[in-house]
Amino acid sequence: MKILNLIIICCLFTTITFAQQKDPKTDSLLVEYYQTQRFAEAADYLKKIYPEPVQNPKIISQLAYTSNMAGRLPDAEGYYQRLYDVDSTSQSTLFSMAGINMRRGNNTKAASFYKRILKIDSTNFNVYKQLALISQSDVVAELGYLQKANHLNPQDANIAVDLSTLLIQFKQEATAEKVIDQALQADTANLLLLKGKAQVSYTLKKFVQTINICSKLLANDDRSSQTISYKGISEFNLKNYSDCIKTFHMLDTTQAQNESSYYYLGMSYKALKQDTKAIFYLQRAIEQAISPNTDTYYSEIADSYDRLHLPKKALAAYQRGLIFGEKPIVYYAMASIYDSNLKDTMNAVKYYKKYLSVKPPVEKQQSYIDFTTRRIVDLKR
Repeated sequence: MKILNLIIICCLFTTITFAQQKDPKTDSLLVEYYQTQRFAEAADYLKKIYPEPVQNPKIISQLAYTSNMAGRLPDAEGYYQRLYDVDSTSQSTLFSMAGINMRRGNNTKAASFYKRILKIDSTNFNVYKQLALISQSDVVAELGYLQKANHLNPQDANIAVDLSTLLIQFKQEATAEKVIDQALQADTANLLLLKGKAQVSYTLKKFVQTINICSKLLANDDRSSQTISYKGISEFNLKNYSDCIKTFHMLDTTQAQNESSYYYLGMSYKALKQDTKAIFYLQRAIEQAISPNTDTYYSEIADSYDRLHLPKKALAAYQRGLIFGEKPIVYYAMASIYDSNLKDTMNAVKYYKKYLSVKPPVEKQQSYIDFTTRRIVDLKR
């Protein structure tokens, strides 16, 4: 906020100076636009008092800045391009061009402007920070930029956390811990860094340390599922089953239980020989682990096998699907395969009867019901 106010003051000084050269009266209206951050109105007013063609770079700079702040990005880019054409080495112009292109979704072009700044100043922390953000689809490039940014400013919490997280992905946990520890030395109460420290400690299986850090986070109202999971799983690994249960039950109020939390709850209750509760939570874990559409997927696989004239594989797929959900039409499809493809009368009758027994929806499958009823009679003759 202090930086923004400083920029506005500078803009006011420069703009009013030129305005006063054009009009001896103090331009109080423009001052009001800037102070109240009504940048769209300010941009329109500047265009009015400085009609094209504008040649003075300082006036163009004000038009560029005001248009940028007003969200008029094509206009802002046009003005900054004019400044760039005059001086392609201006870091402020290059930063502005890069920032506008990032906001417009053109990260490739933004990166090209940031890289031009590095040719002028290879130690620019903010450039490496922005390039890391742009390069998230290329983790190797992102890692390189984060390492350079961290080297220039090891106390920056966001960079330290992002770098440590990426280092963990690259199996460099010890280095990740050093990065976080160095940043924490400068700001021991930074919750973002404490979350990063919890992640590193958990990855390194330093469970006591993980529990202590997570306890600090919980004391500061961080009840995220990640913090609770790190603490609960650490307690489980230390065989503190009662603590593990208490920790994971914190998720009940947020309705954020998942397969993992149900599993650790179930296994903790089992370790405490509370088997009824263990069964309950382990069943919940199974339900979370299995997609409600699994039976449908197997049915689609079975149908494809049937179309490939592979009836036995189709039947096997239908059978597997029934484990995850029972649908009447599956029994009908199986009966049809036994009946038409395999000429297996006994199994055909069995599955036709099964189809009718599970009460298929009459309004949607009346024709199948009628056919099945007649076909059972025919096959029994």
